[in-house]
Amino acid sequence: MMRRKIYDSLLKWKNEEQGRVALLIEGARRVGKSYIVEEFAKKEYRSYILVDFSHLGNAMKQVFDEYLNETETFLMFLQNVAGIQLYNRESLIIFDEVQKFPNARQAIKHLVADGRFDYIETGSLVSINENTENILLPSEERPIQMLPMDFEEFLWALGDDMTMPFVKSCFDKQMPLGPMHRKVMTLFRQYLIVGGMPQAVLAYIETKNFQRVDVVKRDILSLYRKSIDKHVKRNKEKVKAVWDQIPGELQKHEKKFSLADIKEGARYRNYETSFMWLKDARFVNVCNGATEPQVGLKLKRDDRTFKCYMGDTGLLIAHAFDEKAIQGEELYQKLLLGKLEINEGMLVENIVAQMFVASGHTLYFYSANSDIKEERMEIDFLIEKPTLTNAHNICPVEVKSGKNYTLSSLKKFVSRFEEQLHTPYVIHTKDLKKVDGVVYLPIYMTPLL
Repeated sequence: MMRRKIYDSLLKWKNEEQGRVALLIEGARRVGKSYIVEEFAKKEYRSYILVDFSHLGNAMKQVFDEYLNETETFLMFLQNVAGIQLYNRESLIIFDEVQKFPNARQAIKHLVADGRFDYIETGSLVSINENTENILLPSEERPIQMLPMDFEEFLWALGDDMTMPFVKSCFDKQMPLGPMHRKVMTLFRQYLIVGGMPQAVLAYIETKNFQRVDVVKRDILSLYRKSIDKHVKRNKEKVKAVWDQIPGELQKHEKKFSLADIKEGARYRNYETSFMWLKDARFVNVCNGATEPQVGLKLKRDDRTFKCYMGDTGLLIAHAFDEKAIQGEELYQKLLLGKLEINEGMLVENIVAQMFVASGHTLYFYSANSDIKEERMEIDFLIEKPTLTNAHNICPVEVKSGKNYTLSSLKKFVSRFEEQLHTPYVIHTKDLKKVDGVVYLPIYMTPLL
């Protein structure tokens, strides 16, 4: 079994709610929703029934079509058609790909009220939202997000339970890893290349072959493109244009998304729904500009300026480099050794964004354009402390992929907004150090912020 952190959330829900609320697991295609729910069902329940609405047999379809509104009769027929006996407060019913049968989602209200069994639904957020037009959404449903595997989950898949606890211990003590740093960076670069899609991780575990992993990632990208064709009702070409432009925008020094790169004279209002669709599909992570680093960053959000990262960095690599050919070992060896300098910046910043999202942060950055050099600056990320203790609540974060870099923007930013800031961080590929009030963190410590 691939160990996932969401399992603990499922267990907490089961023990605390005791069937009072159904769980809806949302997420992008291929992040492992169905897999983890069935593993949970096998381990934590006496019996379970999995109804896969993407492959619904005629007999099961008849049960849902004819008896769904009659709870007692429905549950009786469900058990008989599935050939599985359910036990009071010891069984789970799974509605997999529930977006394909909206009435099942609506019926959750009455099924939960019955109280005998637990219910989990899974689905892709885009198609879930599409198919709710004529149904009453149940208040007895609790949504939970499932994301690609994080670095620690990747290490677990490799059979490594020791590295991240050691990294966390060093982070808590604010001490460098010393001779261990190089080993952890090698592991992290493997994660950077493979990414967090479970199928890609499994391919890497089984083959240790990056080209085989690349085939899997391109299959997922092909599936994503088919999802755009299938689920986008209007402006399919605009969604595809935004999707295809993401690697190009991230390769720029300033990674703000410029619609002019898609079409001269393009306006955000004409493309807003395209970005929203990709965000809802969990294909991308959008990072909004903030006009000031104050408590409650969303109050200072600037919707006119934003960056658009891919939801999984492993997929970004496959998306960015020659879509028509499987990548050669040479590319991956350069990535593994940190020698792909021309493109590494976009990958490093993308994976930092991915790790921040996995840690529960909403993404913001700061940018100030000015003819006056002293006032011109850009900070890659602004993150809020989890607890508000005083006005010094915002941490500016700069991401550096190269070995030699300057911190002119960070210094100007700290000087200008000192009263509103907590600790400034630089995330880089070197070991931990503290210099002049700035904490330099190795990139693998990003999830601990």
